[in-house]
Amino acid sequence: MEQTIAAISTANGVGGLGVIRISGENACTVAQKVFRSVSGKLLPEMKGYTAAFGTVWDGDEKIDEAVALVFKAPHSYTGEDVVEISCHGGLYVTKRVLRAVLKNGAVSAQAGEFTKRAFLNGKMGLTEAEAVMDIISARGKQSARAALSCMEGKLREQIDRVRDRLVNTAAHLSAWADYPEEEIPQVDNNHLTDTLTACDRELSNLLNRYDAGRVMREGVDTVIAGRPNVGKSTLMNLLSGCERSIVTSVPGTTRDIIEETVMLGEIPLHLSDTAGIRLTDDPVEKIGVERAKDRVRKAGLVMAVFDSSQSLSEEDKVLLDLLTDAPALAVINKTDLPPQLDTDYIQGKLQHVVFLSALTGSGAKELEEAVAEIVGTSSWDPSQGVLATERQRMAAEMARDSVREAIGAVQAGITLDAVTVIIEEAINSLLELTGERVTETVVDKVFAHFCVGK
Repeated sequence: MEQTIAAISTANGVGGLGVIRISGENACTVAQKVFRSVSGKLLPEMKGYTAAFGTVWDGDEKIDEAVALVFKAPHSYTGEDVVEISCHGGLYVTKRVLRAVLKNGAVSAQAGEFTKRAFLNGKMGLTEAEAVMDIISARGKQSARAALSCMEGKLREQIDRVRDRLVNTAAHLSAWADYPEEEIPQVDNNHLTDTLTACDRELSNLLNRYDAGRVMREGVDTVIAGRPNVGKSTLMNLLSGCERSIVTSVPGTTRDIIEETVMLGEIPLHLSDTAGIRLTDDPVEKIGVERAKDRVRKAGLVMAVFDSSQSLSEEDKVLLDLLTDAPALAVINKTDLPPQLDTDYIQGKLQHVVFLSALTGSGAKELEEAVAEIVGTSSWDPSQGVLATERQRMAAEMARDSVREAIGAVQAGITLDAVTVIIEEAINSLLELTGERVTETVVDKVFAHFCVGK
């Protein structure tokens, strides 16, 4: 018998409400030992989806007023009996209630154990379970919508569609090879190739959306670079919504890298405002310049800032040369001033150019659109199934590689028995992706990344 587990399911801090979740065969019995309803109702006798108001006790000491909400198996999040005790929020009270629950027969839940039990009890697949943490950690509307779509089974639907095609194909191949005396339709190589090509296409589309989805979930390391006094710090403050960087008319004010995470539309950017890139004899500033160049080389996105009101300098050209083949856009700043900059030269070097006044905010929308195009999120649809983890990506890639190997085998005239074996490898990879055929080690690794109360 599984042990009855308990944990605090609300955030670890002060709040209006704190929830202690208890799950397992003895959940109601354990909760009854610490909870006394004002109506005299006993939790083990209550129906599922019902609640009772009362008080929580640790022995003879009353801890708090609370509401106990009862769920009965299998109609609960975990598929087991569950009781959620809602008390007043706060570190002391919630921990005190949890301590009382643990003293009366429950054990502390491990990270992700509630969702792990939901998976093991057939309440959700592995992809849906992984989407739970993506919903919790979502930073914006689009990433939250994508996680919700996966939790509702959109990714699973796409994987199942490909898997079913492969299973039907493998079954036909096996039956045709094993029962030649039966009237089974002969395998047509053209039809077989078309089916496998369609599976390849669907898996490739999923994999192509992975990078954009990862950007929406995790953000992109972004460097703001440029020579001194072009408005890098003003741009940093515009994107941050506050005065994060020091803004003065003195060149070289920013000596080190200043970092901030902001949302540009729905895209999380891990911003770094770097020292102005220029030749200098100042030893401290020189270190900052070298650090800035190093960040530019390693960045996932570079916003190269240029001063529209001044002529193009050698330092500007040095920066542009650094950005060859880099994911970068030129930000032509200070457009509120009379133009002096040779923008044709810049547009000949970089594909994406945005005209902006960091002081007034004019051009901010165009900046957002250009960034979305560079990082690949401009046409990203969060309502589609999205591969959310590296585990899922690797499984999908292995399945696609097997499908492509099968296509090559058919075209090379390899025996259909061998083709069937390759197709079965693709099916196994997809079953691992959804969790229908997965090792205990993989399951433990997936749920180890969850918070304890989930």
